[in-house]
Amino acid sequence: MEDKYMAKVAFIGLGVMGFPMAGHLKTKGGHDVTVYNRTAEKAAAWAEKFSGKSAPTPAEAADGCDFVFVCVGNDDDLRSVTSGENGVLKSMKPGSVLIDNTTASAEVARELYAAAKAKGVDFIDAPVSGGQAGAENGVLTVMCGGDEAVFEKARPVIDAYARMVGLMGPAGSGQLTKMMNQICIAGIVQGLAEAVHFGKRAGLDIEKVVDVISKGAAGSWQMENRHKTMNQGKYDFGFAVDWMRKDLGIVLTEARQNGAKLPLTALVDQFYGDIQALGGNRWDTSSLLARLEK
Repeated sequence: MEDKYMAKVAFIGLGVMGFPMAGHLKTKGGHDVTVYNRTAEKAAAWAEKFSGKSAPTPAEAADGCDFVFVCVGNDDDLRSVTSGENGVLKSMKPGSVLIDNTTASAEVARELYAAAKAKGVDFIDAPVSGGQAGAENGVLTVMCGGDEAVFEKARPVIDAYARMVGLMGPAGSGQLTKMMNQICIAGIVQGLAEAVHFGKRAGLDIEKVVDVISKGAAGSWQMENRHKTMNQGKYDFGFAVDWMRKDLGIVLTEARQNGAKLPLTALVDQFYGDIQALGGNRWDTSSLLARLEK
């Protein structure tokens, strides 16, 4: 497909991620975009900002579209807007593609793949990483599961909000890849929190230390982007603890099914539970430091 390809697209779910992602599909992708959001005000605000359209139900938004994107909260929300009474699968045309950007279970991805196929519709599970900033700047990493031919068809459209798009395997593989991503982040953030806590107790200048160790094997995205705010005890810069706990819950459920041993992930999940008990539900994931300092 050449760059000028313009598709008819629907985007369902305009949260902190979906709102800018749908915007990129319209402005950068140049597609004809109709949105739906549970609170209609948000959909109206999006339509005004991006000179797009909104619809009163997911089914109406998806009607006649080539590609339908969904980015909602969890498995139940996802089932509601896809397979529910006014879900997108009610109106999607044969040969169209349903692309799910929600971080959900691999189980619901396989379920939707089958439900879509039964209606002559294709499905890609495509969870994203990169947070709110990645969504706003259109540089998300997108991990996909599904059929290769369908992925190649969807990829040029997904490119509008992505820096990296990869097919990881059959349906559910995108979600399993996102689970690996969250396992890595959980361990890295806890290690960084303990290091900052230790450095402060030892009387070191955290900025000076990080300036040196971030250039070596201890360096990470989290260290580069979060050490300053962690050192200042500010935790309103990224992915919320409530969402991380949702994701780690999905990870630990999958691990029980496939027999993977995740002792560190299970422990960090409990630590995030402590943060919630401190009232930090909406703090970002780097707030693991707060429980060490209380």
